[in-house]
Amino acid sequence: MVRGCPFSPSLHAEPSEDTMRGLLGFHLDTSTPHGGRPCCQGPAACVSLQKTAVILCLLLCSTSLSPTRGQTKIPLETVKLWADTFGRDLYNTVTKYSGSLLLQKKYKDVEPSLNIMEVDGLELVKKFSEDMEAMLRRKVEAVKNLVEAAEEADLNHEFNESLVFNYYNSVLINEKDENGDYVELGAEFVLESNAHFSNLMVNTSISSVQLPTNVYNKDPDILNGVYMSEALNPVFVENFQRDPTLTWQYFGSSTGFFRIYPGIKWTPDENGVIAFDCRNRGWYIQAATSPKDIVIVVDTSGSMKGLRMTIAKHTISTILDTLGENDFVNIIAYSDYIHYVEPCFKGTLVQADRDNREHFKQLVDELMVKGVGIVNPALTEAFQILKQFQEARQGSLCNQAIMLITDGAVEDYKPVFEKYNWPDRKIRVFTYLIGREVTFADRMKWIACNNKGYYTQISTLADAQENVMEYLHVLSRPMVINHDHDITWTEAYMDSKLLTSQAQNLMLLTTVAMPVFSKKNETRSHGILLGVVGSDVALRELMKLAPRYKYREGKKLKPKPNYNSVDLSEVEWEDQAETLRTAMINGETGSLSMDVKVPLDKGKRVLFLTNDYFFTDISDTPFSLGVVLSRGHGEYILLGNTSAEDGLHDLLHPDLTLASDWIYCITDIDPDHRKLGQLEAMVRFLTGQDPDLECDEELVREVLLDAVVTAPMEAYWTALALNASDESKQAVDMAFLGTRAGLLRSSLFVGSEKVSDKKFLTPEDEDSVFTMDHFPLWYRQAAEQPAGSFVFNLRSAEGPEGPSQPMVVTASTAVAVTVDKKTAIAAAVGVQMRLEFLQRTFWAATWQCSTVEEPCLESCQDSELDCFIIDNNGFILVSERPQEMGRFLGELDGALMTQLLSMGVFSQVTMYDYQAMCKPSGHHHSAARSLVSPLSALLTATRWLVNELLLLLLEWSAWGSWLADSGAEAKAVFHHSHKHKKQDALQPCDTEYPVFVHQTAVQETNGIIECGTCQKMFVMQQIPSSNLLLLVTDPTCDCSIFPPVLQEATEVKYNASVKCDRMRSQKLRRRPDSCHAFHPEENAQECGGTADTSASLPMLLLPLCAWVLPLQLLQ
Repeated sequence: MVRGCPFSPSLHAEPSEDTMRGLLGFHLDTSTPHGGRPCCQGPAACVSLQKTAVILCLLLCSTSLSPTRGQTKIPLETVKLWADTFGRDLYNTVTKYSGSLLLQKKYKDVEPSLNIMEVDGLELVKKFSEDMEAMLRRKVEAVKNLVEAAEEADLNHEFNESLVFNYYNSVLINEKDENGDYVELGAEFVLESNAHFSNLMVNTSISSVQLPTNVYNKDPDILNGVYMSEALNPVFVENFQRDPTLTWQYFGSSTGFFRIYPGIKWTPDENGVIAFDCRNRGWYIQAATSPKDIVIVVDTSGSMKGLRMTIAKHTISTILDTLGENDFVNIIAYSDYIHYVEPCFKGTLVQADRDNREHFKQLVDELMVKGVGIVNPALTEAFQILKQFQEARQGSLCNQAIMLITDGAVEDYKPVFEKYNWPDRKIRVFTYLIGREVTFADRMKWIACNNKGYYTQISTLADAQENVMEYLHVLSRPMVINHDHDITWTEAYMDSKLLTSQAQNLMLLTTVAMPVFSKKNETRSHGILLGVVGSDVALRELMKLAPRYKYREGKKLKPKPNYNSVDLSEVEWEDQAETLRTAMINGETGSLSMDVKVPLDKGKRVLFLTNDYFFTDISDTPFSLGVVLSRGHGEYILLGNTSAEDGLHDLLHPDLTLASDWIYCITDIDPDHRKLGQLEAMVRFLTGQDPDLECDEELVREVLLDAVVTAPMEAYWTALALNASDESKQAVDMAFLGTRAGLLRSSLFVGSEKVSDKKFLTPEDEDSVFTMDHFPLWYRQAAEQPAGSFVFNLRSAEGPEGPSQPMVVTASTAVAVTVDKKTAIAAAVGVQMRLEFLQRTFWAATWQCSTVEEPCLESCQDSELDCFIIDNNGFILVSERPQEMGRFLGELDGALMTQLLSMGVFSQVTMYDYQAMCKPSGHHHSAARSLVSPLSALLTATRWLVNELLLLLLEWSAWGSWLADSGAEAKAVFHHSHKHKKQDALQPCDTEYPVFVHQTAVQETNGIIECGTCQKMFVMQQIPSSNLLLLVTDPTCDCSIFPPVLQEATEVKYNASVKCDRMRSQKLRRRPDSCHAFHPEENAQECGGTADTSASLPMLLLPLCAWVLPLQLLQ
């Protein structure tokens, strides 16, 4: 007899069948004499139980419970019989309809003629690298052609102040007025859908010109620049004809216009605003200037109150938008004391990546004004930071600058400059005078001119963009004077800004860009940057050069909605020592191995693999390439000697397809080949119809072998379909197979209209087909299953009934071939079956009894038993309650899942997502302000109305020389600055989530769970030849005292110290090869001037009242 023993979650049970049957005969007595803690009665009992790993952990302590109350006996022999019967019936069905045994035999028959080749990872990655280098070199040549054409056109163009010129404005093309006539700059522009450009409507014979809302489309500088750049049109077309893999080509002008090829219509946002400014794009900034360290010093004294502070904040935001991955930044605010807007960044500079820039913007938005402005300490602090970084060889190691933003300077601060910056003047100082006051203009200009900077006055929100851009022109001077055409490659980014209203599929890109200079001798010392030319390279095009069949995919990069870049350490996070990362950044060639956990099926499942990583650099680019090979079958390729004649016959079956994204033959270079599908191109290659076609002969050999070996499957499936009974038609919808070469066959057993999941094996369901990123989910899972075992998955099929019904089940198994003790996966084969059939088969199996002479005493149909079929990750495939199917077991029965985990039947694997997006946890300091009183709400509404009135007045008033266009810009700026928080509802974060995996060594177990006032019994049995488990439990005992076990992602919360360390940390990175900080011929006296001051006083005071008055009334 065993009395209750302490709960011990550390015991992991893998008990034998005899042991578990014996446990059920134990008499349980949970009384605890003397009110003390229950314990083992004698050491022998405890030792014996530990040796057999008996589930003492399930015997939770309770008080005065009757031995039989709330407990239903579940006979182990019967449960095992049910599992075996169900497994046998299921195996017979899926092997019959899939034809897996036939396919295995067919590959076995050809084994003597097969060769299994082991992939040489280093040779493979070097070959891929060479191919990619050649491709990227063509992109560079295209960009160089554009640079030469643009500079030559400028050299031959004389500026004409009164130039009148009509051009294709991307926003206005094809627009008509109320009379049906084309609007000015909006002539007819032929647009056609083009698959090469994401099926967008484009014109590949000419470019079009886009301008942001704040740039006047008839400004003389714009008209002259657009007229000059017309010379690029024939070069765009020639480049595309020479290299049809080119995507977008463009010229971004320093004046703000953007010429893009092919021509396209640009659609404003919901507010009618074109916010896209090419000069804020990473490719423009990186090509126009060398890397830079920037310290922004902003005045937050009382004189900056109201509109001035609003303009200052917008100016800072605009400066931040001009920074990129190669730049470093910090922001210091000063009044009668100095403080860093982010205290964590005190005394340092941080990389100006998107996350840090957005973080700074949020902090700047919350700056408050008070006190008296004392500039000296702030300037001193800024100089010290920059000098320390330069001496420590940190930061950009190139340009350094201070941005001083204030409404006035009471002195020239000469002693500070003498101590820290003169005579070398290696740190440029740019000054921004905020407001209309001109009293301090001369002093602010003196500061900039004597520190090789630039002075501007920013009087309105609309002034910020153009005035901030002046500092880029100054920083570009040394490079322009020296005529250094550096080739710039950007980091990978999403094309989420370009064509936001039209792009159908966001994709990862890199851009190659080069600056365009004025070569006119009379302007040489001025260093005039005309703009930047660039061309996008889709990473998808690069990946086409690395055939999928030769390697196994690594972890998939998951772009965020506000994706900027993802560090390698966030994807291959098992590389804790960053050995792989460091080697690839340093451009090394080599290899290493790692045990990895690869998430599958949207993170619900996981594969445990040992991966070999091979890496090398791509010459003449800043990139490195890595290839992953999984140990075992992942490193082998199956090759045969099938003749073209034999293979061709079997290739042309209507139900045979090839992976649409794979490159069997190169069809995108020669215009005559572009309309060929891969299968059609392969047939032309094999028949010799087109000798100019280039194909991957090794891959073609694989396809021919697979086509011949799998051909009998079509006849086999057809015979089954013809002889199918009505009952069988309600069982299996289709059979399918896929090979490592990307060949896919399928056959329907029912009419196409009766298929339960019509998206399966179609491009709409990426997880079920071969893509450039991955093999199908059913293939990958089958490849990791034991030989002869099927893996079952429950799928929710999209349909008119709703997104979660009906549900179907896929079952697949791998077919392996062994030659010379090497085993390769040749194919995976499977079926799609109806869930109803799975249920019927299971319920029928549970009517079986241990002794056939007597009637069954127990059945899963009884109210006293609950039966589940779950998969090896804990998801329910069969339950008596339909609403539970597809859900995770722990979500429904936390008590049972907890005990299975504590016994070691399941293990919990913690996975990490360093590319996640989360809802912001914090709240704005004034979030509840409007609830203070009705007066507060009224004043808030008043302020909104006054702002709208301001925008209306701006649109109708003549402000400076911009006329009505300044109103449009002010409106654009207003919407941008006031809506940026709302549109970023999610922010980047790190999350962790659990995945639950059955331990295959535990094929059967049982136990009792103490649930307070009752006991719950359960039995678990492995279903043979599958990844399924049968669970039988007692439903009469309420175990809701156990919390559910959920498979939910939770944000990883870092304490302030760790978070600060992570934000401050500067990972090893590859720096740009060149730096252009100064040039002896630079004309440093071109350092800015005074701004126009024609605005009326009432117009200036209106926004100030709008923002300040309601706040004063609330205090």
